[in-house]
Amino acid sequence: MQYRPLGRSGLQLSALCLGTVKFGAPVPEAECGRIVDAALDAGINIIDTAVAYGRSEEILGAALQRNGKRDAVYLATKILPGQNDRGSIIRQCEQSLVRLKTDHIDLLQLHRPAPEIPIDESLRALDDLIRAGKVRYIGTSAFKAWQIMESLWVSRELGLNRFVSEQSVYSLLCRRTEDELIPCAQTYGLGLLLWSPLGAGTLTERYTRDQPPAHLPLNAQAWQVIEAVRAMAAHKGCTPSQLAFAWCLAQPAVTCPIAGPSSVAQLADNLGALAVTLTPDERTQLDTVAPRGWSARRE
Repeated sequence: MQYRPLGRSGLQLSALCLGTVKFGAPVPEAECGRIVDAALDAGINIIDTAVAYGRSEEILGAALQRNGKRDAVYLATKILPGQNDRGSIIRQCEQSLVRLKTDHIDLLQLHRPAPEIPIDESLRALDDLIRAGKVRYIGTSAFKAWQIMESLWVSRELGLNRFVSEQSVYSLLCRRTEDELIPCAQTYGLGLLLWSPLGAGTLTERYTRDQPPAHLPLNAQAWQVIEAVRAMAAHKGCTPSQLAFAWCLAQPAVTCPIAGPSSVAQLADNLGALAVTLTPDERTQLDTVAPRGWSARRE
């Protein structure tokens, strides 16, 4: 396993993060436990979950209690900003601690921006949680670069703990992160966790032009990217998903892509990406079909 710093924080995280969005639905609880065990055995030391992921926190907490390896992993979860934000953040965190069966969360992230709530309210609540020892570090998810910059300025002005990471969508099918977020992360020492590094499953062998994904409409350019990834993977002797993960890992400021396997076998395939290296020529080929800043996603 390779390890990388989470921005300017003191955390050294594994190059792949285990994501648990599928825990409980559709993945049965017993298989979830096997996935957690296999991930830890492989050297993965960060697991990401969220309040919004159904029973994910509860299942993850039970798995770590069973195997006794809570101290071997950094737990990251996400909460949803809402009305009465300061109280809401503290209440959600305390509920997550119960479900995760732990006394602290290593990385507590705001799941999305809440423009109607002043960021200082959220930061004060998060700072209180850090000072109380219930949270170690704080981060964001789906924030724009200007929103991160605003939060860093407020933290500095008010003497509050600052965000150390952003969790952003990023893949060969969605490169908008490169426009502002990556330069922001590089300049201000933020770690980047990547969700949907496989383009919502499209950068695998699961779909074809005749049987496209219903959840993500794909245009002609998107299919060119997918087919280029598959052709290059076949030439290199790896799977398309491994190539897609390897591409993410080769990008600047990236700490770790998030793998969301449905089985131990799928996790093993994802881990195989760590042995895949892209040459400068191969990266140029991929840049040609998936240019910097482009996206197949409609946002």
